[in-house]
Amino acid sequence: MRIDILTIFPEMFDGPFNHSIIKRAREKGLAEIHLHDIRRYANNKHKRVDDYAYGHGAGMVMMVQPIADVIEKLQSERDYDEVIFLTPDGSLFNQSGANQLSTLSNIILLCGHYKGIDERIREHYITMEISIGDYVLSGGELAAAILTDSIVRLIPGVLGDETSALSDSFQDGILSPPVYTRPADYKGWKVPDILLSGDEKKINNWLLEKALEKTRERRPDMLGE
Repeated sequence: MRIDILTIFPEMFDGPFNHSIIKRAREKGLAEIHLHDIRRYANNKHKRVDDYAYGHGAGMVMMVQPIADVIEKLQSERDYDEVIFLTPDGSLFNQSGANQLSTLSNIILLCGHYKGIDERIREHYITMEISIGDYVLSGGELAAAILTDSIVRLIPGVLGDETSALSDSFQDGILSPPVYTRPADYKGWKVPDILLSGDEKKINNWLLEKALEKTRERRPDMLGE
């Protein structure tokens, strides 16, 4: 899978993309992540990418020309399944969306800044708009990093255990059950006996029961309650 990220702060991705699961996915050749500095495409003397909004309102707006040029350059080189704009007023991202995006081959992520991007970019280039939550960030970079992490970890071969992602919260429409590891007894705090029984059927039933219990307590909306 190839992910092209358009940003005015490419250095913000150094940490999240050069460690842990994403780093291993890139080293294995399972995920390509390319950062594109939008400022490099600005056709003005000072490489400005923002200007005042027409009509009304405080704050600056990202200009149409630099963004359009980088998108058109990338699209001239390959076909893209989606051109995604990270924005607070986009569709709320969830696990189902991550599953869907992880099956694609090439996507573009556009990170906004200031008061947003020129609306003509949204009208003529963007195919999907995504929000990671009902709040506003200083820019789209953190949202793009979160989106990338949630997608890349689902690509077959990325995780050491192919079934690990299938037991994550939200995969089956419920939260994940509690998990335990060694020692079985720590300060008198014991792992539930059922998990040590070796009875796979009983264990699975217990895990489902606990997952439903947690979901009902913390996220009843997921169960329609």
